Amino acid sequence: MTDVHNDALEDEDFDTILSPDIEFSGTLRFDKPFLIRGRLSGEIIAQSILVIDEAAVVEANISASRVIVRGSVKGNVNAAEKVEVAITGKLIGNVSAPEIFMETGCVFNGRCTMTERRASE
Repeated sequence: MTDVHNDALEDEDFDTILSPDIEFSGTLRFDKPFLIRGRLSGEIIAQSILVIDEAAVVEANISASRVIVRGSVKGNVNAAEKVEVAITGKLIGNVSAPEIFMETGCVFNGRCTMTERRASE
């Protein structure tokens, strides 16, 4: 059995939280940890960790350091470090990252490409 290697992340670990009652459309760029609990459509470009919480719905192509999917994502995901899909996660799109974890019971429909880890700059 493969388990997602989620760290215990608390609300205090995130600089910004998109709350459940918020809908955002457009390009989202950020450098610090970000938690999505609402709805987002467009594009996400991040230099840090992105967590899509269980009730969140994201329709966007995502480029981030690390992505944890606990909710629903429709779009391609490109991560510099790793992508994790929890049992509650649904990911429809292609994934590219050096490390990819998919917990038994998650939904994934797309292509998976494991890349080499990028050298630190």
